[in-house]
Amino acid sequence: MAGSSWGPPRLEGFILTERLGSGTYATVYKAYAKKDTREVVAIKCVAKKSLNKASLKDFQWDSDNIYLIMEFCAGGDLSRFIRTRRILPEKVARVFMQQLASALQFLHERNIAHLDLKPQNILLSSLEKPHLKLADFGFSQHMSPWDEKHVLRGSPLYMAPEMVCQRQYDARVDLWSVGVILYEALFGQPPFASRSFTELEEKIRSNRVIELPLRPQLSPDCQDLLRQLLERDPGRRISFQDFFAHPGWTWTTCPTILVVQAVQKDQEGDAAAALSLYCKALDFFVPALRYEVDTQRKEAIKAKVRQYVSRAEELKAIVSSSNQALLRQGASAGVLLREMARDKPRLLAALEVASAAVAKEEEAGGEQDALDLYQHSLGELLLLLAGEPPGRRRELLHTEVQNLMARAEYLKEQIKMRESHWEAETLDKEGLSESVRSSCTLQ
Repeated sequence: MAGSSWGPPRLEGFILTERLGSGTYATVYKAYAKKDTREVVAIKCVAKKSLNKASLKDFQWDSDNIYLIMEFCAGGDLSRFIRTRRILPEKVARVFMQQLASALQFLHERNIAHLDLKPQNILLSSLEKPHLKLADFGFSQHMSPWDEKHVLRGSPLYMAPEMVCQRQYDARVDLWSVGVILYEALFGQPPFASRSFTELEEKIRSNRVIELPLRPQLSPDCQDLLRQLLERDPGRRISFQDFFAHPGWTWTTCPTILVVQAVQKDQEGDAAAALSLYCKALDFFVPALRYEVDTQRKEAIKAKVRQYVSRAEELKAIVSSSNQALLRQGASAGVLLREMARDKPRLLAALEVASAAVAKEEEAGGEQDALDLYQHSLGELLLLLAGEPPGRRRELLHTEVQNLMARAEYLKEQIKMRESHWEAETLDKEGLSESVRSSCTLQ
């Protein structure tokens, strides 16, 4: 059904609510499915009058609009994420760039160029544990890296020089756009920030080398990656193959390296670190099962997954036992501290919150509530510790704070692993789903 001119359109099976954003051709609404689950989705509404006939192939539409029902990304877009934080630490930018590189590698292997990469077209699944989602393929083309085009596409701030100057380009323009996005994430604004299009065009057409600001200071790998991406001459710009393998991120995210690190930590006796690394590696290997078409390679991946799941199960038992032992050791000191806090109502109250956190942690599914209680307790205890005079009570309070911080960090890691984005559909078919989930969920 069509909507009125003053409100969101009406679509059977959904309730369209607030407007999330709009562009030249479409408006995106937050919506709820009318079915029992009340699933939250994003619906892109494209006005038919803005499209030509060729644009309507393989779409469903009513008399006024075309509706695209998509995943709802609660974290907004990368542009807003950067703007609210001014700049992103290199560690955060590195993770985001790795995720973006994975998406581009998927496209590149299928000879698809996006042609409109910018922070506004990169969505975040959430703000708590954001995963990037590449969006808006309205300008994308099926083209190999050297299939030349001459139609001006994309957004000027993120547009490669060859697109602006020569009006002839290939898929390598996406690499330039990635460089601009990375530059903006690290320094708070794109390299060609301008007050007018004329000024912007002049900067883009210039032959001057793009200088990197001295602050914040970047790692040599990150500086090298930026310079290679922001190379004006596409012939000298980093290639897709070198981009995907660049040490600017692969040393921390390559699944094979994660496994090597896991084995090393395992040999050193650091079971918790080894378990975390194995689960991070599985987060890469498991989705590969879905997309791998070569039977031999798929069987090899399955064998690796089974091997890592088996070891993760063993490590999980070790970590769980170790954490329970530490909790028992700290209990006696905590009892004594509470006895010494009887004349300090604020301290006693904070310790009671900590006790509630411990109790909540032991409940099934209570990890997030427990973490919230730990953090609330620690906020109070750290302030009280700063004002506590030297003595036995201060020593016990210091020990208690250290124990609670360790518990909070442990829970953070536990929750992070539990929320890992496994490819459940593929795993269920492969008979690996339950074992992977349980191995990366500490009890």
